[in-house]
Amino acid sequence: MGRRLLTCLTSVAVGLAGLVASASSQAEGSAGYTAPSPRQHVDLDGGWRFVRADAAGAESPTFDDSAWAAVTVPHTWNAKDGEDGGNNYYRGIGWYRRHYTPPPTVAGQKLWLQFDGADTVTDVWVNGTHLGQHQGGFARFRFDATDALVPGGDAVIAVRVSNARDAGIAPLSGDFTMFGGLYRDVSLEVTDPLSIRMLDYAGPGVYLRQRSVSSASATVDVTTKVWNNSGTTRHTRVRTVVTDATGAVVADTSTATRAVAAHTGDQVTQTVSLTNPHRWNGRADPYLYQANVELRDVDSGAVTDEVTEPLGLRSFGLAPDSGFALNGSHLALHGVNLHQDRLDQGWAVSAAEHTQDFDLMDEMGVNAIRTAHYQQSQQVYGLADRRGYLVWSEIPVINSVTDSAAFTANAVQQLRELIRQDYNHPSVAFWGIGNEQGQDNAATNALLKTLADTVTAEDPDRISTYAHAGGDGSNLITHTATAGFNKYYGWYGGALPDFGSWADTLHANQPSRAIAVSEYGAGASIYQHQDNPPTPVWNSGWHPEEYQALFHESYWTQIQSRQYLWGTFVWNMFDFASDGRNEGDTPGRNDKGLVTYDRATRKDAFYWYKANWTATPFVYLTSRRFTDRADATTTVKVYGTVDSARLTVNGAAVGGAVTSTDHRYRWANVTLAKGPNTITVTGTRGGATYTDTATWTYTPS
Repeated sequence: MGRRLLTCLTSVAVGLAGLVASASSQAEGSAGYTAPSPRQHVDLDGGWRFVRADAAGAESPTFDDSAWAAVTVPHTWNAKDGEDGGNNYYRGIGWYRRHYTPPPTVAGQKLWLQFDGADTVTDVWVNGTHLGQHQGGFARFRFDATDALVPGGDAVIAVRVSNARDAGIAPLSGDFTMFGGLYRDVSLEVTDPLSIRMLDYAGPGVYLRQRSVSSASATVDVTTKVWNNSGTTRHTRVRTVVTDATGAVVADTSTATRAVAAHTGDQVTQTVSLTNPHRWNGRADPYLYQANVELRDVDSGAVTDEVTEPLGLRSFGLAPDSGFALNGSHLALHGVNLHQDRLDQGWAVSAAEHTQDFDLMDEMGVNAIRTAHYQQSQQVYGLADRRGYLVWSEIPVINSVTDSAAFTANAVQQLRELIRQDYNHPSVAFWGIGNEQGQDNAATNALLKTLADTVTAEDPDRISTYAHAGGDGSNLITHTATAGFNKYYGWYGGALPDFGSWADTLHANQPSRAIAVSEYGAGASIYQHQDNPPTPVWNSGWHPEEYQALFHESYWTQIQSRQYLWGTFVWNMFDFASDGRNEGDTPGRNDKGLVTYDRATRKDAFYWYKANWTATPFVYLTSRRFTDRADATTTVKVYGTVDSARLTVNGAAVGGAVTSTDHRYRWANVTLAKGPNTITVTGTRGGATYTDTATWTYTPS
């Protein structure tokens, strides 16, 4: 069953001993608070030169890069070849260089180069000085650049990135393209030498552990890691101010004065308590407080650093029979898997594009996401916090492992980065340690046990999980508190009804195990259509959109009657690049998305879930893109949320009003006239009318 209790309260433990500095005081309903801003953030996304090759000596400030391409970060060198099929996209070395002159005002400050994401191995130099190397393609990382950057002087920042496969770094493989480059933002972070710690796996240095949360009260331990980078002892005081959504102070507490020796750190834990807290309650009410932590130099009286983190007060848990509960109430997790790439962009996406993705998920009624198969942008987790999504976030231990100390150390590093960087996001409920390992052997199980133990040490309050594609009796699913199963009956084999019988058998045979469905789905081309299609050959060029809709109709019908499935996650929300695939209408693409790769078209199955997962009134004509017809007789099927619907063909009514108990409205044996036919469905609900129209052209063969 796993080594941890399934009933969990919220987040944040750093796995390190901390001192409780003082009791909290509450200032419910007091005046507003404005956080000080001693830090500076400098955007370094512009002004880069790039070459997709190794370049001997490019770390030198005198190197001539005038022939290189001018680029702006976020950037990837696989935007085209990583999505066109053939499994031959460039996996190697690329170089980036840019000039930067720190202003004289940063003299005496600490200067940190921050990379929000670079794939996979990144080396950084400033003026020829090697700052360090980061291994892993998905986490934020920072280097101390203070000694290499001279205020007022020109500096050359040189970055060498390689997305080549490395046996010591996860993932070794995956059914998606590994886009190389500096594909997230780059910045310079400027802090006082006395600051909240910057090099704690690039985490915020402030960690909010919710000890108890109920409608009556909430207790939160606020652990702050302080670091004194100056050459003398500093006397410090940490103040934590919790503010509500209006900015009013609801808790305010300070530590006693503490001495922090030169070039050492300190850690304090403060406890704050709130009465009658406004809880974060998923999509229904994603209410957020903020925890504002100030670090003060007692001798000068100055606030030298400040960090603000989201605080969503909630409790959650799992039960083998009743599934997931949020704040003590059952919540069915209507989830999707989410990759981070875009058509012709790869992983180099903008904040606005992440927002568009959430807008589409909001429209469909999604309330949970799995960030398959890797840590995603802070923008994704921030949007999930603010919009009320529950998140399963995982590291890229995929398909296979290397039985080596280096691979284990890298997997643990990526897991610690994931947990510490995302610790304070109330949306995150699950830490995933891997996906679809192909071998149930000693090396794989040893690694998974190490990773599960790391979750427990880092964050004993959240739920560890693993996504499994093998047999139900596998040892691979025994290390985490729960497991998800990737099931594709009716696509990669078997028949659609097999899903329900599999789930019931597993639940009956292992009644104490809480189980989820971490993946299920089928491919679909919006250009390929067929009435009543049989199961396609999955790796063929024929993926009719109608079959995907039938697949999801069948699965959701089976899922919704099985409350013991604590969460189910459609594979996938959006089409995405997998350069090794050659199927459907486009080489290099996994077309199981409910929305096309360019986000321009919602497939029929999107509206099936919208009908089941939202109360939005609408009607939608399925097979609307099946515009050229060879048969005169067809069935018209509509998804919707209306009380009744009526159909007209070329202005003539077809039968009477149709009602539905399952959001499907059907008219069989509808006859099309030769040539174009205007198909119109009109639904009514609460006195309002909703209409959808398509044009189908019948051409006799």
